[in-house]
Amino acid sequence: MTPTATVNAFYQAIIAKDASAICSYYMPDEHTYVVLEGPRLTTRGFALIEKGWQDFCTSGLSLLAIEWTEGPLEEVCTDMAWVAGVIRLRVEVKHRVFEQVFRASFVLRKSTTEWKIRHEHVSGALADPYGIGDWLKQN
Repeated sequence: MTPTATVNAFYQAIIAKDASAICSYYMPDEHTYVVLEGPRLTTRGFALIEKGWQDFCTSGLSLLAIEWTEGPLEEVCTDMAWVAGVIRLRVEVKHRVFEQVFRASFVLRKSTTEWKIRHEHVSGALADPYGIGDWLKQN
């Protein structure tokens, strides 16, 4: 599987709420690092990442769809790759369905035969974090 196909299969495991399958996509050691979109901010180490996904899979939160709206972009080297872009999640919580947009990036390492997530970063954009709007000038 390519790095992008690995991330897409990881997303399907999340939609299926299959904690074992989700966790199988991570590099299983204590240096794996995840930056979350939620209030916890980060999780470091496979044991804590695994616990987080197990708790997610028994929570009232369900991801109904994960769609790339920009990308995925990919660059692959011999044993390391990155995949990044913008994703739209269709979410269900307590019978309420809504969408959220996030930036997503992954650094993957090649294990013996497959790509594993070494670093994952998912974040939502703030509307105006500095109070000046977008500093990119429009011509």
